Amino acid sequence: MCYDIQAKLEAQLKRAKRMNHKEIIRELETDLEPYLTQWHHVSGFSHPNLIIYTNESPKLPTIAKWGLIPEWTKNKEQANKLHNNTINARGESIFDKPSFRDSANHKRCLITIDGFFEHHHRGKKIFPYFIRKKDDEPLNLAGLWSEWLNKQSGEIERTFSIVTCKANSLLSKIHNNPKLSGPRMPLILNEKSTDLWLDINIHKVIINSLIQPSTEELIAHTVKPLRGKHYPGNNPEVSKEFFYDELNELF
Repeated sequence: MCYDIQAKLEAQLKRAKRMNHKEIIRELETDLEPYLTQWHHVSGFSHPNLIIYTNESPKLPTIAKWGLIPEWTKNKEQANKLHNNTINARGESIFDKPSFRDSANHKRCLITIDGFFEHHHRGKKIFPYFIRKKDDEPLNLAGLWSEWLNKQSGEIERTFSIVTCKANSLLSKIHNNPKLSGPRMPLILNEKSTDLWLDINIHKVIINSLIQPSTEELIAHTVKPLRGKHYPGNNPEVSKEFFYDELNELF
């Protein structure tokens, strides 16, 4: 799964800076700044605002809240129940599940992050790992997005979910939650698959073919706890390597 990420502003905006003129970027940064936080660590269950790149505007960033609210949601009460269950979207069933079906067909997006955190289970304890690309470039995560009209407030709420897939060899060693059917990881896209994922006219057969474990070169290390009194907080310390005496090396 993918519930905890690191998404600093530089990583979130790198795609936009690569694809747009400096004047446009300066204007975008001014417009987006009030809505963004420098996330060294954030949980999807806190439903933060993050930058996404949609298939309707793949070069320009827009703000969305993590935890997808489908367009058909009736009211805020239903929305609050749904968005904790849509932080992730299981890639193999996005065209079947009512919460994701419309977005899978028509509203796909990209989320660019520094890395993500996963927990390894050993006995009764869990040990958090931070996973990133070996070259420190941002990770391109596949997502689904939606726009929902809150009739009580009249506000249109843009939200998203991170798509997951079966784990690659690295994540298979880390993500071993005994309560789940098998190890998972976020769907990480390379440059070619990013273009296909954001192609508004692409057939779902092609989309399904992209839902594969990442071949990107990833590295991982243990970090301090992400929950409880020893949690470092949203600061650079949270992703620094931290060793546990009781944990043998996985790699």
